[in-house]
Formats: sequence, structure tokens, C-alpha cells
Amino acid sequence: MRKSRRYRRTGLRQGPEDQNPLTGVANLFDVAMVFSVALLVALVMSYQLPELLNPEEDITIVKNPGAQDMKIIIKEKGQPIEVLNMTDNIGGGTGEALGTAYRLADGRVIYVPESEEEGNETSG
Repeated sequence: MRKSRRYRRTGLRQGPEDQNPLTGVANLFDVAMVFSVALLVALVMSYQLPELLNPEEDITIVKNPGAQDMKIIIKEKGQPIEVLNMTDNIGGGTGEALGTAYRLADGRVIYVPESEEEGNETSG
């Protein structure tokens, strides 16, 4: 009786038809999911864009600036991510000048709005 208990505990009494060869890979899907999430986080960190993982951050990415296939990716809080594809088409129509933009030597662009007094002087 003692031997049968020991065999029962260790599982040695099972025949070869009772053993499943896939028991070793039962959690393979879980491992693959953890690996894919870790890879995604590593890619985001390698591009130094942890703002993409924070739902509270607003971010705008310009892909291929100045090229013909330029894209602007906009992520705003509470809004779906928007991708704008740029084209060579130039918009036209009527409007009013709102100010002047200046590009500095270091590449930054500064926008200087026109004051109300200047706008009235130029139009009148």
C-alpha cells in the first residue's frame, strides 16, 4: 500500500498515452505577449519618446520633414491619434494676416502676432 501511494504522488503510474507532449509549451502565448510588450517599450525608449506611453501628454511628431512624403503625427489628450499626410497642393483663398514668423539661426521658429493697432493702420 505504501508503494502505491508513492507512485500515485509522483505520477509514475500513468501510462505513455496519459502524457501530453504540449504541456511544456502551455504558456508559450503568455511568454510571447510579455516579449512583444517589452519590445514595444524598448522601441519607444530607444527613440526617447516616453510621452507616447503617457495618456496625459500631448505630442506632435514630424516624420521626414521637408520631404515629399512628410507626415505629421498628432497625439492629444482624450483624442485619437491623428496622422496628416502632406501634399504639394497649395491652399488658396481669402484671409487676413495674423502676424509674422521668424526662423532663428538655431532652427527655432518664433511667431510674432500683429497688434490691433498695427492691423488697423495697414488696412486703413
